[in-house]
Amino acid sequence: MAHAFASLETAGPLAVWVIVLSFIFIECAFIFGLFLPGDSLLFAAGVVLAAHGSEVSAWALSVVALIVAVVGNQVGYYIGRHTGTRVLARKDGKVLNRQNLEKARRFLDQRGFWAIVLARWLPWVRTLAPMIAGAARMDVKRFTLATTIGAVAWVPTLVLAGYYGAGILEQLPWLETAALVVSVAFFLVGTGWGIWRYRQEMRKPIDETSEDLEHMGQRTSTN
Repeated sequence: MAHAFASLETAGPLAVWVIVLSFIFIECAFIFGLFLPGDSLLFAAGVVLAAHGSEVSAWALSVVALIVAVVGNQVGYYIGRHTGTRVLARKDGKVLNRQNLEKARRFLDQRGFWAIVLARWLPWVRTLAPMIAGAARMDVKRFTLATTIGAVAWVPTLVLAGYYGAGILEQLPWLETAALVVSVAFFLVGTGWGIWRYRQEMRKPIDETSEDLEHMGQRTSTN
């Protein structure tokens, strides 16, 4: 896996597609995705595709990746619906703790539909929101519409910003190269940190004092 990541900078469009789609699905569907750098990955993918002059591929990836993001969130929703959120919180967890779960719950509880839309831009909320919405029994049609709107705004914006941003730098080759290296390095470091942080969190015991979030279902479904 590490070898595949290290090859991202020189990867062809097909390899970029495989990496992006795999990571976006995981980030949107499973708790492990909480620790993955989805934003930097999408931007880096655009930069790498610009280095290959693959404009069509950048637009196509934007469309396919947003579909994968929606499908991933649907999986996260049904995981939350069937398992709840009680097992997520960890004692002394830095990220997966009762306080962060409560913050995400309040965000969803207060803003309802638009919380799911906005969650796409909030790294750790992006992964937790679908599970919390599922546990809260948010109406599945409203959830699907909200997460789709969020994906349409999130995925193409970052991929195409990376692609066209890198294209603007073509007249300054050294700066274009620097942008590519920095984008990929940021993704690699973020991924490495995420894997390490996930392992640290999972070693901690479940916080038995945390409450499941089904009690908020009535309010969320009406927002």
